[in-house]
Amino acid sequence: MSSLVAAIHRYPLVATTVLLGLVGVALALFGETDVVRWLFSGFGLLVAGHETVGMVRRLRQGTFGIDVLAIMAIVATVLVSEYVATLIIVLMLTGGAALEDFAVNRAKRELDELLRRAPQIAHRLTGGGVVTDAGGEHARSGEVEDVPATEVRAGDLLLVRPAEIVPVDGELVSVSAAFDESSLTGESLPVERRAGDAVLSGSINGQAAATVRATRTAADSQYQQIIALVEEASASKAPVVRLADRYAVPFTAVSVSIAGLAWFVSGDPARFAEVLVVATPCPLLISAPVAFMGGMSRAARNGIIVKGGGVLEMLSRAKTVVFDKTGTLTHGTPTIARVLPQPGFGELELLALAASAEQYSSHVLAASVISAARSRGLKLTTTETANEVPAHGVYARLAGREVTVGKLSYIRDRAPDAVAAPLEGGELAIYLAVDGRFAGSIVASDRLRENAPQTMADFRALGLRDTVMLTGDAQPTAEHIAALVGIEQVQADCLPVDKVNAVRALTHRPVIMVGDGVNDAPVLAIADVGIAMGARGATAASESADVVILIDDLTRAARAVAIGRDTIRIALQSIWLGIVMSLGLMLLAAFGFIPATVGALLQEFVDLVTIVNALRAIGGRRDAAVKAQLAAREPVATGAFAR
Repeated sequence: MSSLVAAIHRYPLVATTVLLGLVGVALALFGETDVVRWLFSGFGLLVAGHETVGMVRRLRQGTFGIDVLAIMAIVATVLVSEYVATLIIVLMLTGGAALEDFAVNRAKRELDELLRRAPQIAHRLTGGGVVTDAGGEHARSGEVEDVPATEVRAGDLLLVRPAEIVPVDGELVSVSAAFDESSLTGESLPVERRAGDAVLSGSINGQAAATVRATRTAADSQYQQIIALVEEASASKAPVVRLADRYAVPFTAVSVSIAGLAWFVSGDPARFAEVLVVATPCPLLISAPVAFMGGMSRAARNGIIVKGGGVLEMLSRAKTVVFDKTGTLTHGTPTIARVLPQPGFGELELLALAASAEQYSSHVLAASVISAARSRGLKLTTTETANEVPAHGVYARLAGREVTVGKLSYIRDRAPDAVAAPLEGGELAIYLAVDGRFAGSIVASDRLRENAPQTMADFRALGLRDTVMLTGDAQPTAEHIAALVGIEQVQADCLPVDKVNAVRALTHRPVIMVGDGVNDAPVLAIADVGIAMGARGATAASESADVVILIDDLTRAARAVAIGRDTIRIALQSIWLGIVMSLGLMLLAAFGFIPATVGALLQEFVDLVTIVNALRAIGGRRDAAVKAQLAAREPVATGAFAR
């Protein structure tokens, strides 16, 4: 009920038109046709006057819409007493605009998630307090006061507790700390920082408390810059011209010309109104919005949220597609790629030892190691003693054996013979020592999405052959993934502003950007069409994007383009079908073969035909065909990352 009331308040003209229609039906049942005629005609003229004011305003801004012909049609039907047609034209005029407005307004929440995630509170240390790490213990001196992040000034010492967001840009004062920067750079693996290293606002601290010295205010920090970029990008997007308006000038000119010529030749002014009755632009006003809503419904049925009809049109005309790497082409979570034991140790033994020790670690890779061991049916050993050195590793005593797991430098302190593992781009190794002897290494990687190569093939089949990767990862990692999936252009080591500038520089437009994460929010907003992989829930990326994929399936990005093309093709078919049928009726009316009353009925038949055709955009049969095609596909290999 509340949603109905909200809709009535938002679209009062539509609600009033429907209400008057119901009142008119009731009056007609009691024989009050004269009252109905005056009611419908008077309301139609009021709406025509209201639309005329808007039309004049738009004309001053240089925009000519199909509303001009609608106003003329309303006036013409009033003059020839076709009052039912008057109300129908009013409903089509206001209802079509409401449908478009409803679709567009779903896209106006772009900054909500970013603003909610922006750090609000900072823990400021007073009296020179510093948090230090020593054997996993935290020693603190000084007092801590909570202040708004906006009050932090350069030089302030800040305490960042475990799993908290860094409120402002700064430099690390603690000896070392690990930060999750995936929301800024897209890199899924934690980044280790040492004393004096820069720490970006918006990054998430690891499992050990850290002290950071602020180097910038909140307004000048990285996270706020991302918010500003999204605001700027959203504001810079030009509004999409309604599809039907592109046909407004020629259709209006032809219609008025035929009506005027019929009046001139016949000498009967009623002939002018008779032509305009069948020239009513309802097919143009309603068929495109109906097709767009059908396309959006079809997309939603496929797990794709499209924020407006203009987005579908952009998708249909896209020429270039740009991808982020982490979380888009890859899964965004590190997994175990391979186990490299030294002589005297087996793969399963090494994995079991590592997982047993990692039970007592808070490192992000610990869960991956434990999951890999359990998936292989390995039994984990309980520890006699365990101690974690944050950002370095874990020491544990397991069944009388001393097991150390961690970074290479940490392991070499116990096993000088430890050697670095051979790594490919984007990989990270953890090392093991057993009883002071180097036991081997375990390599983790962010796996490529299995359907990423197929997605590239789908885009190429749709004619989008210009493919680009923009990522915050290192160049070797980016090039390796690009080679696996078949992407032509690669730009690595990108910050959010670099991605924005790269997309702005692309000339083969419109441009689609497919991304995931806060770091992609600005470039998703600035692209002609931003597609967010939002399967993990509402994120800044999904709020900034024009299209959100709710299912964790990259191929849906290509399917969104296919749905956009189908929708626009059907919308154009419906528009042209309505134009051709209206032109035929106008010519017959010009020669006096169609009286106004019959013309109004015939025009409603044209409306019905075009609307029914536009409803084909819902696409049930096409979806069934796509599902059958997907079921028949062979699995696609994913190179070195396949498991």
